[in-house]
Amino acid sequence: MVHLTAATRAGDLAVFQTRSVISMLKNIKPEVNIGIKTITTTGDNDRRTTLWNLKDTGFFTSQLEDALLAKDADFAVHSFKDLPTQCRSGLKITAICDRNFVEDCLVSNLHIKSIEQLPEGAKIGTSSLRRAAQIKHMRNDLQVVPIRGNVKTRIKKLEEDDYDAIILARAGLERLGLMENISFVFDPTEFIPAPAQGALAIQTRTDDNSTNEIISLINNKNAEEETAAERKILNVLQCGCHAPVGAYAKINESRIEIQAFISNPDGTNYISRIKEGNTEKAEIIAENLAKELLGAGGREILKRI
Repeated sequence: MVHLTAATRAGDLAVFQTRSVISMLKNIKPEVNIGIKTITTTGDNDRRTTLWNLKDTGFFTSQLEDALLAKDADFAVHSFKDLPTQCRSGLKITAICDRNFVEDCLVSNLHIKSIEQLPEGAKIGTSSLRRAAQIKHMRNDLQVVPIRGNVKTRIKKLEEDDYDAIILARAGLERLGLMENISFVFDPTEFIPAPAQGALAIQTRTDDNSTNEIISLINNKNAEEETAAERKILNVLQCGCHAPVGAYAKINESRIEIQAFISNPDGTNYISRIKEGNTEKAEIIAENLAKELLGAGGREILKRI
């Protein structure tokens, strides 16, 4: 029997996601025995620093990568949006799981069904400059207030602290069975997600052929191509995953549509572009879109932040 160890962050959502990946693998390869190694990352330890003030990349992923390189684990399960666009030497992304929920959603104790129904000056909790910029672009009267913690902690803070609403990834709420907390879901073409949002990336060592063969069995081709296009935009912009940048790609048969934006953190100078074409040219389309964003003022935005 083959024995593998999966590295994951220690939080409820990360462990749930890892168990779902293990379940997919077991459905295909029931003879494989898989254990879980939970790891506390820098991002899990530091719950005070707002994410947009972080200077380093891999805040939630580097310790998992360390475990892989040390051979303390055979594969790691990441929220793909947290991974730097450049893979560390000796590691690779071997599978990307199908992502059912790419959207952001708003959670509020108020009875609202749209952003227009929020009261004037409402306080919105988010840890993301991307979300903050889009909220301010939609309604510049709203106050954006930093919030940290896992999904359940943020919901608890909404109930106990002075927030009118918080913005979270729909995928996390769905996977934890907390859908009843959602006030409304944003349209991803209007409120653009983070590149690779909702996708799970399975990372392995490049030289571990036997593990790579097993993990590749759960790769979803559409998810692979969509997230590659979205992350290509980040790569061309040369900005971290915490910048006020969003990208959303959607494949329909042999065509792909890619939408992206960049903005000042306060929602001003909001620049967005859409391009579409054949999926076989997805990364070229994404590269051209990113260059258009830079030429339209994105380069100056990135210099300022």
